[in-house]
Amino acid sequence: MTIRLDFRSLLPVLALPLLAACTSDRERPSDANPTAGAPPAIVKGEPQSCINRSQVRNTVVRSDRVIDFEMQGGKVYRNILNANCPGLGMDRAITYNTSIDQLCSPQIIYVLQNIGGQPRQGAGCSLGKFVPVEYERKAKAES
Repeated sequence: MTIRLDFRSLLPVLALPLLAACTSDRERPSDANPTAGAPPAIVKGEPQSCINRSQVRNTVVRSDRVIDFEMQGGKVYRNILNANCPGLGMDRAITYNTSIDQLCSPQIIYVLQNIGGQPRQGAGCSLGKFVPVEYERKAKAES
């Protein structure tokens, strides 16, 4: 007895998770609004061309186009890349090569991919300006 599966009949079932992801309530980044999906932030000064690499405490990838650099002392610089960086929002990790203690616009950063447990350098993308921001705090509900 031979059992044959027609994958065309499974297509609607396989497409459901993709359809659910497309209808998510979360706003997605676009060219018109590249910071969509990132936490709201208030601009706290003029954009900077460079930041001191040794002062970076944490790097938070928000999407294919937005990276927040959290500095020692609590300052945050939001960097909106000049264009979408393929795979950045999925892998959420970066690497870069520099011989100085600064990250500057338009330096190239690379997506750090995990392929089979091995780190690999992925797409290269150009940094934008470093904008000092402060995360907006949600008002606590009154009881």
